[in-house]
Amino acid sequence: MLGGMAAPVVVTDHPLIRHKVTLLRDVETPVSSFRALAQEITMLMAYEALRDLETETRDVQTPLAIAEGHRLSGKKLAVVAILRAGLAMVDGILPLVPSARVGHIGLYRDPETKQPVEYYLKMPQDLADRDVVVVDPMLATGGSAAAAIDRLKDLGCGSLRLLCLIGAPEGVEVMQERHPDVPIWLAALDSHLDDHAYIVPGLGDAGDRIFGTK
Repeated sequence: MLGGMAAPVVVTDHPLIRHKVTLLRDVETPVSSFRALAQEITMLMAYEALRDLETETRDVQTPLAIAEGHRLSGKKLAVVAILRAGLAMVDGILPLVPSARVGHIGLYRDPETKQPVEYYLKMPQDLADRDVVVVDPMLATGGSAAAAIDRLKDLGCGSLRLLCLIGAPEGVEVMQERHPDVPIWLAALDSHLDDHAYIVPGLGDAGDRIFGTK
């Protein structure tokens, strides 16, 4: 865990995640396997990232006796995908929390200003009343993630966390500067960005590898 308690940066260190990230990086991994691995890693990360969800006790009748159990009791959950690559991570969380609502935000980088520009937004009506998990495979420059969270805060969201598969120190720094209250979860924290803002060693363009495009 890096950073202060207010907004930790958690790099998950589970053997299954390390194994699957290695397969994800491999240039020979086919599209179908890449997509499945992205979902599996997201699911493994979500177990820990959602550890602080509130629960309440609830008695249930088993075939033999009354058992004390627990059920979720706090805010409901929403998953917001940063398009397009974030779509692959949504299906890693929904099996864990099938009742979660899903939002989408589309951003592209203006070639002249280099700033993120929003081109699509569709959110649940009660988004501000939910715990929101923002998903995007790559935290590179941090511009898109920070812009997406800017927008969600404008919509009234107060409980936010960011899940990414691979991060770069530059992106982490931008997020911590602009949103020090938002915890970040990563499957791996890589070395740096190259001259084209790709994460090194990274895994290439996540969107292209997920959808089989170039």
